Amino acid sequence: MKFGKLDINPAQNPAILDTGTWDAGAACTQLRAAGYDWAACAKALRQGASPVSSETITIWSGSVSLENSAVWFLASLRDGQDCFVRIGRGAADPRLGALIDQWQLSDGNAVSVFPAHAAVIDSYCRLLKPEKGPRALGATPRIGIGDRMTTHVWPGMFDYLANRGHAANAIQNSVRELNLLDDVLEGRPPETNYATNFGMIEAGFTGSTFEGLWVAGVLAALKYERPFRYGADADHLQVKRGPAGVEHAKRLIRASRYYSFFTLDVADVLNYAALNEPSKAAAESFLTKDIPDATERSGVIEHHTRPFSVGGRAYRIDQAELGRFVGKYWKALDTVGDLAKYIVSLKNGVPFDLELTVDEHPPEVAAFDCLTTDTEVLFLAREIRRRGLPITHLAPNFGQEKGYDYRCPDGLAGLESRTRAQFQIASEFELTLDVHSGDDLQKATRQAFGRATGGKVHFKVSPMLPIIFAELLQDYHPELFKRWWSDAVAYARREATAGSDLARTCLAELDSSPGGRPSAKQKVFHYFSFPYVGRRNAAGQFVCRADFYKLSPQFEAAHRDRMRTWLGEIADDLQLK
Repeated sequence: MKFGKLDINPAQNPAILDTGTWDAGAACTQLRAAGYDWAACAKALRQGASPVSSETITIWSGSVSLENSAVWFLASLRDGQDCFVRIGRGAADPRLGALIDQWQLSDGNAVSVFPAHAAVIDSYCRLLKPEKGPRALGATPRIGIGDRMTTHVWPGMFDYLANRGHAANAIQNSVRELNLLDDVLEGRPPETNYATNFGMIEAGFTGSTFEGLWVAGVLAALKYERPFRYGADADHLQVKRGPAGVEHAKRLIRASRYYSFFTLDVADVLNYAALNEPSKAAAESFLTKDIPDATERSGVIEHHTRPFSVGGRAYRIDQAELGRFVGKYWKALDTVGDLAKYIVSLKNGVPFDLELTVDEHPPEVAAFDCLTTDTEVLFLAREIRRRGLPITHLAPNFGQEKGYDYRCPDGLAGLESRTRAQFQIASEFELTLDVHSGDDLQKATRQAFGRATGGKVHFKVSPMLPIIFAELLQDYHPELFKRWWSDAVAYARREATAGSDLARTCLAELDSSPGGRPSAKQKVFHYFSFPYVGRRNAAGQFVCRADFYKLSPQFEAAHRDRMRTWLGEIADDLQLK
């Protein structure tokens, strides 16, 4: 089917459209022609029995809601579409929007059909089935689980959550991984984006959109039989410098307005040079430059220079150090305040979590030169409270690097000590610490974070999920893996020719290994496989994405089991409760 300039079968290219009902006429025709006993279905559901599905309709028991005399549920159709159905007397709830079909039953009840559009899904979860929708979880410890392989990720993830009673941000991808739906429908080429330790990449490389990922994830949760706690994280919403950067951030926020968690990445707005200003006078001059109003400036100085003690340690920020912090962060915090107000206006009273992340850094700043200090965390926590910002989470730069386990000179003992001090400060201000780029951190490093926070942490992972997927794909669908492998190696060779040291290192390792055998464990695949899944051609059409959604039941079962086990291991290392 054509959607704008995009030609896809949505059932084989999920998480793109902002609806599960892409052809309302066909959906209604299937429902009416099914010969289904709707009255018996409603009776069974009212009695708590499992619904009876037919060859053409699947009724999902996990989605069922009983409200007054009506029965509500999510139904899936033979062509892959989803829609909401109400069976009951009286008028259907107008809060879910317009019907797409309705007919009377002989017992006096009516069958009413609603499309599974994003707005309807949001209303259904908030009003009728809140235990199955994404929600703000506040300080709840959790793993943030990236959905680079979209629908494949959720079965094993949901098993882990339901079995262990843990929480997670089960819907999570970043601005680098997702497209905007309008751009895909218009066939616009992907934007380029900087990734720390890698360089410039084409954004949207999963092929999913902000809008479509949320729709697919929440529908998957509704279809899952058991309840669990989860949120939806619009991750790394990058805020670029200048008015155009802020407007683009607002566009990303509009696209993710139904998400329950927003991660604002202000790395591009920070003035890293200010923190290294050696002159006391020059450092203090940032106070006048960035806070020109004398009364406000005096209040800021008084607020931040008061002594503070926590965990048996006393902190004091002098005016010069405060000036450096103001020079680095003030403009970024002003922008965060504006964007937070914008989110509040879109959420219309619905609670949400908001993360400020300063974990990344621009290419001209070395990773170990911008580790977030304890006093920086104290400054940020105090300023967040002074401004009344609705920030719930803070992601300092702990020293994580994509592609490496922890290798800062202070070692794991230093990491644990620093994390513990920052955790104590953040907790005093009711902030939860977030750890990004957790995939390459090995067991001992994860355990250090677990001990330092007592398991009260938000730990994000994403790049390892496609590697797990590829390892199993190599066993169950080797031809598809070989195509993926060949593309990764070709991409690395292009980058090596263009001057990438990382690409040259990966290729040298490949060339020195026995036979250079294709393997998901090879570094060249680990770092250069990501563009293939969501690649589009010059006309804006997906090249191979649908191939990843035609896999065998045996693969799906193995992947589900592997996901469940892997997430459990991470949770154990982190001591998650």
